[in-house]
Amino acid sequence: MKLHELKPAKASRRPRKRVGRGPGSGTGKTAGRGHKGQRSRAGFSRRAGFEGGQMPLIRRVPKRGFTNIFRTEYTVINVGDLEGLGDTVDVELLVSRGRVRRGMKLKVLGEGDAPAGLTVRAHRFSASARAKIEAAGGACEEIA
Repeated sequence: MKLHELKPAKASRRPRKRVGRGPGSGTGKTAGRGHKGQRSRAGFSRRAGFEGGQMPLIRRVPKRGFTNIFRTEYTVINVGDLEGLGDTVDVELLVSRGRVRRGMKLKVLGEGDAPAGLTVRAHRFSASARAKIEAAGGACEEIA
C-alpha cells in the first residue's frame, strides 16, 4: 500500500451540506435557519452559558470557599500497588508503567501489604506507608 492509495473507510465521509441552493434542495430560501430573528442573521453567536435571558445557573448557585493557588497536588499510590514492580520503585518507573502522569508529585499511602525489601523513592509518604515499608525490610527515600 502506498500513500496515494490510501482512502477513508466506505461511508465514513459525507459530502458537506450546501444550503441556500434553490427550492428543490430542501434547504433553499432560508437555508434551514427559519424566518427572521437573531439566529437567522449572519454573525450570530451566543455567549457560553446563556439561558435565553433567564438567570443563568452559574449566577443562581451560591458561591462558597476559594481555590488555593499555591496548593501542591499529589498523585497517590498505595503500598499494595507496588507489588511486582521490582526492588526499587521511583517516579520514573511508575511513569513508564502508566501509573503516574509525568510531572506530577507522588505520595505513597499505606493501604495494602508492602512487598519485602522494597526501596521506594517518592515526594511524600504517609506515616502508615513508611511504617509498613520499613517493617517489611524496605527503605523510604523522600525526594525534593
